[in-house]
Amino acid sequence: MSLPSSSDDTRNAAPLPHAETWTSTEPLDLEMGGRLKEVTVCYETWGELDDEGRNAVLVCHALSGDSHVARHDPDDDPGWWEILVGPGKPIDTDRYFVLCSNVLGGCRGTTGPNFMDPEKGRPFGADFPVITVRDMVEVQKRLLDHLGIERLLAAVGGSLGGLQVLSLATGHPSRVGAAVVIAAAPRLSSQGIAFDVVGRNAIRHDPRFANGQYYDGPPPEAGLALARMLAHITYLSDESMRAKFDATRLQPRAIDTGFENTFSVGSYLAHQGGRFVERFDANSYITLSTAMDLFDLGDTPEKLQASLAPATCRWLFLSFSSDWLYPPEASRQLVDALVARSKVVSSCEIESPAGHDSFLLEESMRPGGRMVASLLASESGRRAPLRVPDEPHVDEPTSIFFAQRLDYEMVLRLMPKHASVVDLGCGNGELLSILRDRGHAPLLGVERDQAEVSECIARGLDVIHADLDHGIAAIPDQSFEVALLSQTLPSIIEVAAVLDEIVRIGRRGIVSFPNFAHRPMREMFLREGRLPKEDGLYAHEWHDTPNRRFPSIRDFEELCRERGIRIVEAIYVDSDSGREISEDPNLNADLAVMVITR
Repeated sequence: MSLPSSSDDTRNAAPLPHAETWTSTEPLDLEMGGRLKEVTVCYETWGELDDEGRNAVLVCHALSGDSHVARHDPDDDPGWWEILVGPGKPIDTDRYFVLCSNVLGGCRGTTGPNFMDPEKGRPFGADFPVITVRDMVEVQKRLLDHLGIERLLAAVGGSLGGLQVLSLATGHPSRVGAAVVIAAAPRLSSQGIAFDVVGRNAIRHDPRFANGQYYDGPPPEAGLALARMLAHITYLSDESMRAKFDATRLQPRAIDTGFENTFSVGSYLAHQGGRFVERFDANSYITLSTAMDLFDLGDTPEKLQASLAPATCRWLFLSFSSDWLYPPEASRQLVDALVARSKVVSSCEIESPAGHDSFLLEESMRPGGRMVASLLASESGRRAPLRVPDEPHVDEPTSIFFAQRLDYEMVLRLMPKHASVVDLGCGNGELLSILRDRGHAPLLGVERDQAEVSECIARGLDVIHADLDHGIAAIPDQSFEVALLSQTLPSIIEVAAVLDEIVRIGRRGIVSFPNFAHRPMREMFLREGRLPKEDGLYAHEWHDTPNRRFPSIRDFEELCRERGIRIVEAIYVDSDSGREISEDPNLNADLAVMVITR
């Protein structure tokens, strides 16, 4: 297995022919103190702003990025996020007006350390003031004002770009319709900051650094290359590095960099460092990495909730399983804080071996790209085609489909009109879609399968990627009229705990499940002496079944009594005949739908 190239690897220091600049003459007072008398912003745009000015998408770049997010034409150099931005791509420049600006403190046309200090008549260098992500966002807000964009359809960003999206959505909530935060966190860990500290020290202690005033001489290339090499380690995962380097660890590339070249990983990092110094300024690296390290929305759930409370946008959080720099757990902290505030949020942890750099890799971002495209389509008033219950998949056994239809029918009969609903184990969002079309709101799904989460978002639904056994504690008490658990009970590990959660977060719960004490199941077990299996609800081999539990109606009733949970209404069905069962349902029904409450 080789380490795939990121979309950022092709970047160079060539001029940006499509870049524009604008200068804000209003002084900028900085969060950490200090003032910039004026700020110049370098930006690029793609597509056309519609007549209402409602189709603008702001793309926020990571530390090493700039305004050039994508090609403008076939002769243009590739941008740093070609996998996501362009005609027909998830951020479709034929449909949206896409804007990307070089951040404050950068080195590609926006005011930063390589700009002239008007008071000293020389480049700012190391005297450039300390800035924060909020300062970057204030400059972006001014650019939006200049372009006449009152409200963004969406803001999208990864890593440092994700921090900008968080700051924009919380600091200027009226300006953002949807916020897509990728590979980001409430704050960087101490371990992550430690790598940055060493990198900044490597730059400052390069003999060529000259206290930051190296612009008339050779730049501190060795220090900046070392900083980039250190940072690049944090962008990868152990799995991706083993796959890339273990087999050839003593076969380094034959490149002359001045750095150690004994191991293949060493020559790779040296190459990355060498490429980076060709297009980046050392003072900007210090400035931007410091801003990332200073970003902090809080270290407790209460502080996070307070930081995120002003936001009014729809949220989508994407994280990557092997990212240890901004890990999925940190992204979940943000999601939990928003859920606790009853905000509109979706999330997905994408399986990827590539670490933090996953958001720049085509394969890793493919499912994420679909979700971004779906969210933007939904925000634009479009919706992916829906599969409703009377349109079965051709490869789906009829009996399974029939049982699902009955399940939906019974759930809808028991559902209060226009009730708010959280669907625990919502699958692909089919039932939530039906509820939405019937006027139920608000709606939230919780689902552990990544592909199903993606389909929910394609339907314009809000869904959290989480396991029911651990991922719903942040949902506030009694925050939904109905907590729904449809055909998911047998797959749950902590059944009693989940039932307690259902009656905590919902004023009532509706639970449907297959009854494994159904007469044919008993007869098959008695007759054949093996785990029953047949088409429909029970179509699984014993060794390959999602069912961890095999409840009967009587078992469920007994557990509810033990937990102090009341069953206030129930419907029992024989799915083969479609008949409702009133006589001995534990024997004669294979499907139960119950309303429960504390």
